[in-house]
Amino acid sequence: MKDRVLIVDDCPINVRILQELLSEEYELESATSGEECLEKVRDFSPELILLDIMMPGISGYEVCRQIKSSPLGDFTMVILVSGKASPAERLKGYDVGADDYVVKPFDHDELLAKVRIHFRLRGAMKQLWLANNQIQEFNCELEQLVEQRSHEILATRDIAIFALAKLADSRDPETGEHLERMRHYCRILAEYLSKEGPYHDVVDDTFVDNIYRSSPLHDIGKVGIPDAILLKPGKLTTEEFEIMKRHTTIGADALRQAAEQSSSGGFLAMAELIARSHHERFNGSGYPDGLAGSNIPLAARVVALADVYDALTSPRVYKSAFDPDDAKRMIEEERGKHFDPAIIDAFLACEEAFRDVVRAGIHSTADEFELASQIENSR
Repeated sequence: MKDRVLIVDDCPINVRILQELLSEEYELESATSGEECLEKVRDFSPELILLDIMMPGISGYEVCRQIKSSPLGDFTMVILVSGKASPAERLKGYDVGADDYVVKPFDHDELLAKVRIHFRLRGAMKQLWLANNQIQEFNCELEQLVEQRSHEILATRDIAIFALAKLADSRDPETGEHLERMRHYCRILAEYLSKEGPYHDVVDDTFVDNIYRSSPLHDIGKVGIPDAILLKPGKLTTEEFEIMKRHTTIGADALRQAAEQSSSGGFLAMAELIARSHHERFNGSGYPDGLAGSNIPLAARVVALADVYDALTSPRVYKSAFDPDDAKRMIEEERGKHFDPAIIDAFLACEEAFRDVVRAGIHSTADEFELASQIENSR
């Protein structure tokens, strides 16, 4: 069954262009006014709406606001398509809830790529909603189960979360046990930080459990990156890297919406922070927000070090794994630059436990070429 797209434009030529562009991949319906659009939303139930702004009757802005404030708003993506290109017009579109904004005349390939990206993101969000519904069911059942079954329920929840994280990991050509190692490294650091160092009054048992469960979701936003960029074998261009950076905000947005749907999504709230900020650097040179020091969420600072350590000590198609001693040296050189000095101290205190994870026989490749190259290039 094809995904459904509603085209809303009072210009027949524009409607025909979009129909020709999308008809092979999607089930289409069209409307020529805001009023007709709202009727079609109820009858046709589109997953995505391409919505013109300037139409007779209700404007596209008002139509978008009504759709997004309705019960179907969370499940209906709206891309505004308009000849108005000013920043103020774009911001107005985002203020009323639009998911994206395309300026006419648009590039056909770009618009088609945007539509595909939004359907990918919607699919990932659907998986997150389903997972959270399962978690809520598990939590309800937990109140009725005897203590002996608690471990079984938590283990089942972990499997669901870990399987969800594989949505992003499986799209990378270098798959393996990266996520499994990552969560172990994060737990080792968090457990140490709960007892020693400046964060012992912040890191409690709940923090340790949450970072273990949420850290595998750090790159979930890669489901929203086009295959041509994510799977590109060579170096990314500046423009392509800017698109790649968006996986942080895409993942954070999806996880925030998932957490809002759950009454017990504490670990998803942490996952949102990690997804957005795990590429920030302690000196403020990271992305997407250029945060520095303690402004970077603590969980993201922990994940950043764990992620880079795994990238360095895992083999790649373009390099062998670094010896743990070399990885340790390279991480120490990033004190105060890439990494929080207090977390480096925790790493040094727990380094033998990290080596135990490496020696455990989990040697498959990971998906963090970018992180490994960043730390090497910064030296």
